[in-house]
Amino acid sequence: MAKEQRPKQGKSDQQQTKSDRIVTGEAVPAVVDEIVGRTGFRGEITQVRVNVLAGRDQGRDMRRNVKGPIRVGDVLMLRETEIEARRIKSKVTKGAYT
Repeated sequence: MAKEQRPKQGKSDQQQTKSDRIVTGEAVPAVVDEIVGRTGFRGEITQVRVNVLAGRDQGRDMRRNVKGPIRVGDVLMLRETEIEARRIKSKVTKGAYT
């Protein structure tokens, strides 16, 4: 005889995971201070240093990866400010073999 399956119930407010709380918050503005370099398999990602302008981490300098065109002085809207990108280790500026 097969076991009876119970329908899954949604998470209550107390059972929310940490990642759920990060995503549901509002976007936080951050201004680009410096372009660190290019990363990614083909060099399509730009690593930048940003200064968070508002929110809980206001004034914090952090490293982020950005896809697409970016310049110093641009304002990024960050979904979360807890996670920072890993540092680029090599001196390669575009892709793996350039």
